[in-house]
Amino acid sequence: MGLMSESVAVRCPACRREHVYAAPSYPCVCGAPVAPPLDQRGVATVVTHRVWDEDWIAVRCAACGRLDEWPYPELGCPCGTLLRIPVAGAEPTAEPAPRAAKVGAEVEGRPAFQPVTIRTARDAVTAAALYLRWLGYRDIRRADQRPPSGIGLAARGILAQVDPTVRPASLRDVECLWLTAMTESTECVYFSLAGYADDARVRADALGVPLFVLDLTGTPQPVNELADQLDAAGS
Repeated sequence: MGLMSESVAVRCPACRREHVYAAPSYPCVCGAPVAPPLDQRGVATVVTHRVWDEDWIAVRCAACGRLDEWPYPELGCPCGTLLRIPVAGAEPTAEPAPRAAKVGAEVEGRPAFQPVTIRTARDAVTAAALYLRWLGYRDIRRADQRPPSGIGLAARGILAQVDPTVRPASLRDVECLWLTAMTESTECVYFSLAGYADDARVRADALGVPLFVLDLTGTPQPVNELADQLDAAGS
């Protein structure tokens, strides 16, 4: 993932075990690595339940000054406790950056996609969100409507479904995503860890739904021609 941020000592409040943690860096659209600044004096907190807005933090790129939202740094302790790492000088929530229908130079000369290794369901959602941002979508958020399976993401002009289960996505899954996107007058895209049933792939082609498989490196692999076109052209 490129340059790592400064390491901090983290003590688990549940088992008192000490860890050394460095937040991973993520690629800004300018190509420079971005990592949240860690608070050396802060105390890690236990994550007891997920709130989408609390899973992301606004971080400014030191190279180009762009403010974007990235995954909040977290650490899984071997005792089973999930810890949220304190961040120093957090920026206000980033305003969605304006986005043209096509990102022009960012499409022509954009840096290579930098994946996030998938170990958990949250990693799969993060990988999909980072990929959508790499394509050119900026205002990525949790979708208003929860899909029948997986997690829904939304941005201007697109609705995405991320299925981190070990079950191949079904025809019904694809149709439900397409119908939801139709009611919101937007495009849609599907990300699955376990692939797709044969009839789901056929139906996706007929409905115009790009399909991607997330490999364990966190890199979305196009499954159909529509996904190939989206990967090549961007948003």
